[in-house]
Amino acid sequence: MTESDYDNSWWAVVKEAFRGSQRDFTQGPLGLAIFLLAVPMVMEMVMESVFAVVDVFFVAELGADAIAIVGITETMMFLVYSVAMGVAIGATATVSRRIGEKDRDGAARFAIHAIYLGCVASIAMAIIGIICAPQLLRLLGAEPQVVRDGALYTQLMLGGNIVVVMLFLLNAIFRGAGDAAIAMRVLWIANLLNCVLDPLFIFGVGFFPELGVTGAAVATLIGRSIGVAYASYQLFFADKQFELRKEHWQVRFEIFRRLLSLSWVATLQFTIGTASWIGLMRVVAGFGSEAVAGYTIAIRVVMFALLPAVGLANAASTLVGQNLGAQQTDRAEKSVWKAAQYNAVFQTAIGIVFVILALPIAKIFTDQPNVLAYAADGLRIISYGFFFYGVGMVLENAFNGAGDTWTPTYLNLLVFWVFEIPLAYVLAYQFGLEAHGVYWAITLAFSMLAVVSAIVFRRGKWKLVEV
Repeated sequence: MTESDYDNSWWAVVKEAFRGSQRDFTQGPLGLAIFLLAVPMVMEMVMESVFAVVDVFFVAELGADAIAIVGITETMMFLVYSVAMGVAIGATATVSRRIGEKDRDGAARFAIHAIYLGCVASIAMAIIGIICAPQLLRLLGAEPQVVRDGALYTQLMLGGNIVVVMLFLLNAIFRGAGDAAIAMRVLWIANLLNCVLDPLFIFGVGFFPELGVTGAAVATLIGRSIGVAYASYQLFFADKQFELRKEHWQVRFEIFRRLLSLSWVATLQFTIGTASWIGLMRVVAGFGSEAVAGYTIAIRVVMFALLPAVGLANAASTLVGQNLGAQQTDRAEKSVWKAAQYNAVFQTAIGIVFVILALPIAKIFTDQPNVLAYAADGLRIISYGFFFYGVGMVLENAFNGAGDTWTPTYLNLLVFWVFEIPLAYVLAYQFGLEAHGVYWAITLAFSMLAVVSAIVFRRGKWKLVEV
C-alpha cells in the first residue's frame, strides 16, 4: 500500500493512530510516522501510569503505613520491571529489525522465543518473592507494623509478576512490529479493570471481601491478567504484521543466543537504574513512614507524568529498529532527534504545571500535614528537570532500539550509582536536607544522564550494531 492510498487529513490520521496503522514506517514523512506510533504508545503509557497512582489514591485512605507498604513493594517491583523491560527490549529490537528487513517469519520466531525467555525469568522471580517477602521488606527499612501488615501484599505482587512480564513483553512485540494500537488497548483493559476493582477489594464494597491494602494487589493482578489474556489472543489469533505458525514454536538456540545477548544486558541496564530507586528508598526510610509516604506519592505522580513521555521514546525506538533494518541510518537518526524535540516540549509543559500546582496535586492523595509537605516538595523539586527527562528517555530508548544495550547500561551505572545515590546520601544526611536531598539528587542525575546521552549518541556507533 502506498502513501496515496491513505487519507492524510488530520482526523483520518488520528483515527488511524487509534485504530492501528499498517503503514511502512521506513517510508514517508517522519513527523507522520512518529505521530502514528506515538499516539497509541503515549496512550498506552498513560494507562500504565494509572497503575502508579490509582493504588496509592485508594490506599491513602488507610493511612501512612498502607502507603508505605505500596511504596516499598513498588520499589521491589522495579526489579521485576527491569527484567520485564530487558526481555521486552530484546523483543522490540529483534522484531522491529526483522520487520524493517521484511522478514515476517523471523519476526514471528523472535517473538515466540522472547515469550519463552520471559516465562522462565518470571517463574524464578516469583519463587524468590513468595519465600522472601518479609525479609525484603525489612531489608528496605520497613517498620515492624509495615512488615506485618504488608507481607501478603508483597507476596502477591512479586508472586504474580508473570502478568507484569507478559504485559511488557507482548506489548513490546506489538510495538516492534508497528502495531502500537494493540498495545494501547491491552493497557486500557487492564487499567479500567484495576480502577473498578481497587475500591471494591480494598474497602469491601457489596459482596466483595474487605482486604485492605492486600485488595489493591488482588485488583491489580486480576486487571493485568485479563489484559494479558487479550494481548495473547491478539498475538496468536488476530490479524497483525506477521503470522504465528506451528513451525515458529520450534526452539532454535541461535535465536535464544541473540535474544539473550540483548536481553541480559538490557536487564542489567534497567536493574542498575531501578535498583537505584531501592537505594534512594533506603535513604528516605531513615526519616520514618511519613517521609516514605510523601516520597511514594511524589514518585507515583512523577511516574504518571513521565510514562506518557516513554510512549514517544518507544516510538523512536521502533523507528530506529525498522529503519536500521531497511538500511536507512540517516532516517533512523533524524527520527530520534525529532522525537526528542517533541518530548522535551511536552515534558517541560507538564513540569511547569507540577511546579505551580504541586501542593493541590499532593492534596488529592493525602491530608496528613507532614506527608503532604514531603509529597508537595518532592513533586516540585523533581519537576525542575522534566525538560532533561524528556530528552534522555528518547536517547536511551534509541540506543536500545538499535540493539546497542551496553551504552545505556554504562550510562546508568555512572549516573545512578556513582553520582545519584552518593549525592542523595550526602545531601540528606551531611547537609541536613533529609528527603529533600533525595529529590534534588534525582533531578540532577536525570539531567546529567540526558546531557551525556546526547554527546554519546552523536558519535553514531549505535548505527553499526547488528541484532
